[in-house]
Amino acid sequence: MNELVDTIMSNTTIYKFLIALLGVVIITFFITGLKKTAQRYVKDHSNWYKTKKTMNIFGYILIVIFLAILYSDMLGGITVVLGVASAGIAFSLKEVIASIAGWLTILMGGMFKTGDRVQLGGVTGDVIDLGVLRTTVMEVGQWVDGDLYNGRIVKIANSFVFTQPVYNYSTDFPFLWDELTIPVKFGSEYTLARELIYKVADEKTGEYNEFAREYWELMMRKFVIEDATTKPLVTLAVNDNWVEFTLRYVVEYKRRRIMKDELFTGILEEIERSSGRVKLASATFEVVSTPPFDVNITHSRDQR
Repeated sequence: MNELVDTIMSNTTIYKFLIALLGVVIITFFITGLKKTAQRYVKDHSNWYKTKKTMNIFGYILIVIFLAILYSDMLGGITVVLGVASAGIAFSLKEVIASIAGWLTILMGGMFKTGDRVQLGGVTGDVIDLGVLRTTVMEVGQWVDGDLYNGRIVKIANSFVFTQPVYNYSTDFPFLWDELTIPVKFGSEYTLARELIYKVADEKTGEYNEFAREYWELMMRKFVIEDATTKPLVTLAVNDNWVEFTLRYVVEYKRRRIMKDELFTGILEEIERSSGRVKLASATFEVVSTPPFDVNITHSRDQR
């Protein structure tokens, strides 16, 4: 046993490898214990996620520093080897390097964070994890209408930030402008129809108007952007079939479907209470006239 120990102690490579392995194990246990301790005090799910991520990164940094100190006498030779192999490594790992660079860009540039609703590479959803190489998104839409979860989890390489646009629904202005159209029959009281639609919109979206206005004022101070109203807007257009009212309103980005349901319900109830002064239109087809036509029937007999 003593001879084995002496052999290991005399072999610098094996000795340092065992020290490195022991150091990595100790740091891993230390970070694990630190996370268990922190979990007792951090109750909020979002804060716990950020704390856990920070501790993991701190553990990686400790391991890198420990190994760098342990193998400091070999750094010169390692540098030469890496210098020779750098071209091959860069070519073979270009996607990995680009993803790491994209991760740093996302973090330092504030493009988005966990919990934000984004559209990345054609995929729309909520960011549920922001990894070093990939961003994980809980997808919305596709075969499900109304910006609701469809249950599919998508992992997207972080390198997309250099090649594709990033759409963020919830960063500086966590609201969206949405629209719905209401067809009204010709002969209705159009002024009353406008008033009914605006009344319902103001009741349902009024709570958003003040908050949205505050965010928009911050946007105008931060960016070069024109002023825009956050109050409901009702406009009218006429086509061959009916008078069409369009309601434009501000809504929180996660409540589009719910708000549209509340608005349609309220508008229908108000129209029904108008005692026929406002009537909804529907697609109808009217046959104006048909061209005259003659039918002649000729009887013939076979002659033999």
